[in-house]
Amino acid sequence: MTNPVSTLSPHERMRVDDYLNDKIQISADLESLEALLTSLRAQHELQRKQLAEAQEALSNATKASNDHAEATRKRAEAFNEQQADIDQRLKALTGSDASDEAAKRFESSIKKLRRLELSRGYVALLKDAEDLSKEALRNVHSEPRLAIASYSRLRNIVVSLEEAQPAAEGASPHLVDYVGRLASKLKEQMKGEFTKRLQGTLEKMKWPSKELHFPEDLKAQWADSVELLLDLQTPELSSRESAPNHKSADPPILFPLEVMVHPLELRFRYHFSGDKPTNRLEKPEYFLAHITDLINNFGGFFASSLQPIFDQQAQAVGPKLEWNFYNASHAYITALLPMLRQKITTYLPHISSHPQLLSHFVHELMNFDNDIRETWNYLPDPYSDEEWKGITWEVLSKEGWFDRWLQVEKEFALARYKEIVDTPDSGNIDYEGVESSATKPTKAAIRVNDLLETITERYQPLSSFSQKLRFLIDIQITIFDQFHERLHSALEAYLTMTSAIGRTVQGADGQASVEGLAGLERLCRVFGSAEYLEKKMEDWSNEVFFVELWSELQERVRQNKDGGKNVAGSMSVADVASRTSPAVNGGQGTGSQGEGAEGALFDETASAYRRLRLRSESVITSTLTSNMRSALKSYTRVSTWATISSPSASTTGPLPPTVDLVPAMQALSTTVSFLSRALGVAPLRRIIRQVLLSTQTYLWSNVLLKNKFSSSGASQLESDVDHLCGVVDVALGSGAQAGGAKKMLQKLNEGLLILNLKAHGSKGDDEPTVAQEGAADASRYPGLWVVEKRLFKDNESAREMLAELGLESLSEAEARSVLERRVEIGK
Repeated sequence: MTNPVSTLSPHERMRVDDYLNDKIQISADLESLEALLTSLRAQHELQRKQLAEAQEALSNATKASNDHAEATRKRAEAFNEQQADIDQRLKALTGSDASDEAAKRFESSIKKLRRLELSRGYVALLKDAEDLSKEALRNVHSEPRLAIASYSRLRNIVVSLEEAQPAAEGASPHLVDYVGRLASKLKEQMKGEFTKRLQGTLEKMKWPSKELHFPEDLKAQWADSVELLLDLQTPELSSRESAPNHKSADPPILFPLEVMVHPLELRFRYHFSGDKPTNRLEKPEYFLAHITDLINNFGGFFASSLQPIFDQQAQAVGPKLEWNFYNASHAYITALLPMLRQKITTYLPHISSHPQLLSHFVHELMNFDNDIRETWNYLPDPYSDEEWKGITWEVLSKEGWFDRWLQVEKEFALARYKEIVDTPDSGNIDYEGVESSATKPTKAAIRVNDLLETITERYQPLSSFSQKLRFLIDIQITIFDQFHERLHSALEAYLTMTSAIGRTVQGADGQASVEGLAGLERLCRVFGSAEYLEKKMEDWSNEVFFVELWSELQERVRQNKDGGKNVAGSMSVADVASRTSPAVNGGQGTGSQGEGAEGALFDETASAYRRLRLRSESVITSTLTSNMRSALKSYTRVSTWATISSPSASTTGPLPPTVDLVPAMQALSTTVSFLSRALGVAPLRRIIRQVLLSTQTYLWSNVLLKNKFSSSGASQLESDVDHLCGVVDVALGSGAQAGGAKKMLQKLNEGLLILNLKAHGSKGDDEPTVAQEGAADASRYPGLWVVEKRLFKDNESAREMLAELGLESLSEAEARSVLERRVEIGK
């Protein structure tokens, strides 16, 4: 119902005025007044309905609130009545008027009740365990499958108790211990019964004879007995799989295989214990070969007969346990290995004080491991990423025998090394030990290399990276270092003896051992041995074994770059780098395996031998150069070059060498002949080239540019140089290139070409003349005066002249200096 305007508040009246002013502004708006009133009535009716609904909701909410308050009051009154009743009862029970004190006294009764309830649970659990054990024993003969089911339930109770102990803070250790012992006792009883059953079948089968009696009925009995034992062991395998350290534990021995291996173990003990002839300390290969024979003789039986049972068992136990039944032959090997471990445990103390026996045993044990790996591909855990480490690893690493064995092997290796270097012929050059085109090392170098290769073969089968690296550094690199020191000392001794002080101290007798071929042979021993072992180390660095060792070393360095840990045993990165390669440290900055600095395990040692090789080569070169210059001294004193008479017309063939050149030719022939046998092609060419270049410089400065030459004198000098080159070519033999020595003396021969130009015609004659008569292609050279005119005209003319003559090594000034040595030019 609409309120009169007089009843409206001022604010409401203002809103009405504003509304009317907004809707009715002109006279035309009055025509829509009826529609406006209709709209207002509709809005008023809608608002009235909304108000009625809101009033009804408010009424309902008020009623619900009042009802809730009344219910709450009633519950509070009931609670107070119950509390009063509880207080009265506590007072009656405890005889105390204070409720707090009564509650404290009542707590002890509650604790007794809880312990009573817990005891009832313990008793019930013990009763269940006892009932399961008795039930299993009742059925073990008649219904073995039901007995196994009862045992499995009992085993589950044990596992549950053990898992609950940490949460209960070890509240019931005696209960857990009792139930565990009850389950273990039951397992042993059932295992004993099933073992007897399997043993009876094995006796009928005549196991383990070579000719087994294995008809179908026995095969079925055998399979049933095997399955019972496997089913009995399955709960134990499941518990083992749940253990936190099961990955590092040894693989389990399956019960049926334990039974079948038992007679084999008795036979093994009979043969390899006590004073039996087969039990000899110096023959460990006897009992190792016996184990190998057992594997080879019966492995096929298990692969063919037991593997089908394993396959069924793997499907039954599920993917978590199926790896235990992956391969029957491997399971058989696993069952045989404990008898070997036991034998080794008793065997090692007897041979520990006998180095030869210990070394021989470890070597035979590695052969045994390799045989098992290669023949049977033995892998106890088929899901492991690593291959079987072997019994050798167990003996050396787990049992701690590696250091003792390494000491023994090192003593043997160093003793053998000393024997090699002390042999009277160790320092002799071995001309037959390598290819004819290679540098010849000493016999000691070849024997040392053979020794080191033998050492590699001895430790290569090791599965431990640290042990391999220790062998490499402690033995191989140590021997390399000692032999390097021996070669270095030999070179230093030679240099000392050939020094001025050394020659004075030793006198004539001492000088004989370092002069001539004797001294050269000393140097070639050092050079040849250093080059031979350097190349061997390069070859080793490319072998798969050492490449893999280097890669693993780099990977370990990369992984430990921030941890500061040792990379191999007690050796740090710096220790390893100082003995192997500086590139080891470069691996610390790599982002991934295989990146970083290039290197190899023998970088440091090979570098030392390389420096020794280069130094000894330098000494050989300087010694030969010095000897050659000493031999040519008398030749440089020849002063008859300008007065040598022309040979008679009847003389044919090359001119004979000058008498003073003969000693130098003989020394050069002897030296080069020796070097061609002792050195390889590449170093021989380097040394001969350096010696000839030095000889060229010496003859150029002390003969060619210090004397005047007539035409005959120039011919004689050219003939002498040809004789020197011929001596070198002949001494080098078939390995030399045709005219090789002459090519090395290119500058000297070009100078001799100019010096030997024939002086036909007059000085002003411009016509080309024939050079030396009878010389090959002499007609293509212009005459002396033509060459002289063009050489001295200007540099451009001189260069053109030298190009026409085909001279590449001489400069314009050198050509002029040579031409001025002709007596005709100097006049």
